[in-house]
Amino acid sequence: MDWTRRGFLGAVPAAAAGGASALRGETGVLPAAGHGDGEPHGGPSRAPFHQDPLGVRADFPVANSETYLNAPYITPSPTPVVEAAARFIERKATDPVSLGDMLAQVDRVRAGFAGLVGAAEEEVGTLFATSDGENVVTRALDLGRGDNVVVDDLHYETTYLLYEELARTRGVELRIVESVDGAAPAERYEPWVDGNTRLISVSWVSHQNGYRHDLRSLAEVAHDRDAYLYVDAIQGVGALELDVRRTGVDFLTAGTYKWLLGGFGVAPFYVRQELLDLIEPDRYGSLHIDGGGPTRDFSIYGDGRKYGYATMSFGAVYQLGAALEYLDRVGVARIEAHAIPLAQTLRAGLVEQGFRVRTPEGNRSPIVAFVHGRTPDTVASALEEAGVRVSLREEGTQVRAGIALFNTQEDVDRLLAVTAGL
Repeated sequence: MDWTRRGFLGAVPAAAAGGASALRGETGVLPAAGHGDGEPHGGPSRAPFHQDPLGVRADFPVANSETYLNAPYITPSPTPVVEAAARFIERKATDPVSLGDMLAQVDRVRAGFAGLVGAAEEEVGTLFATSDGENVVTRALDLGRGDNVVVDDLHYETTYLLYEELARTRGVELRIVESVDGAAPAERYEPWVDGNTRLISVSWVSHQNGYRHDLRSLAEVAHDRDAYLYVDAIQGVGALELDVRRTGVDFLTAGTYKWLLGGFGVAPFYVRQELLDLIEPDRYGSLHIDGGGPTRDFSIYGDGRKYGYATMSFGAVYQLGAALEYLDRVGVARIEAHAIPLAQTLRAGLVEQGFRVRTPEGNRSPIVAFVHGRTPDTVASALEEAGVRVSLREEGTQVRAGIALFNTQEDVDRLLAVTAGL
């Protein structure tokens, strides 16, 4: 198990040293330029149904300039989201003191996200990034010596950094469940969870290979031992249907620049109603104060608003508002029903071509990852020449692709044509 942590910690300095070139190594081709209200755009330029089953491609210019299969890295924003960002900037120039409307937009976003995941508005707050949520939760749980946290080796890398630091400073034990054939089902967690387990933490959909965890089963494992379930949902929310109540999730955070189609700098944070009093904010500022006056007798909101403690990235909030409206109109159920069969078709094609696919058979997420077995430069050149954008990961030895709402069978076929020629 130590290899997971050592490998991650050893990789951090290299990634930092790589700078922008390291980020460019995630992608196969150069970026493209971009196309505008909350509805998916149609009109005369709408493609035939088989080329655009959800009727959204006109809103994603990148879909018409290259084969973009890199949504797990960064998902393009549709034109209504771009227009919302532009309107915010314009208003900043003409009405820069409209803080009241900005705060009202935060509440609209909280309500919209709550509706998306089956929560109540009061259970949702706003943070800056996905990792903020796990930091808030672990601080509030006051983890210490004798406590343990259970994760698996499909989690996002910086999660290990958080728990290694808690192990060093507070004596918390980190237990890492090893996946088998790319999967980490709940039964593999059971031997690791005991009476001292305070938290199970998972990525709902793994960024590594797209493995989709069974959240309901994991919640049952956690709750049977009086532990909690924390979910990093950045690779799932917006692409897959979710009901946090039905699944039993206790805490969840999702950044918005991937499948939620938004920008950078805001991450909705869900805390189950019954746990709001337990999970206190880990920092304090002016925006979560519920009343107060000259006596400085301040009180903090008791619901999810208490986590949005200070001036936030309001531009990203407006983008998220437009993105949530867009997803609501298209329908996440339709997006999921569209993307998963295409991802499974891609996986089957890669298996047929003889590649070692890291994504488990029958997996129900839009992400597929495989080991290409060629030199990274060869693969990157082939992808760039074909105009196919994916992520090259693990020092360029693996390819990760993702099926977004605007992708089609033709996109899958183009990637398979590239891999067939490797």
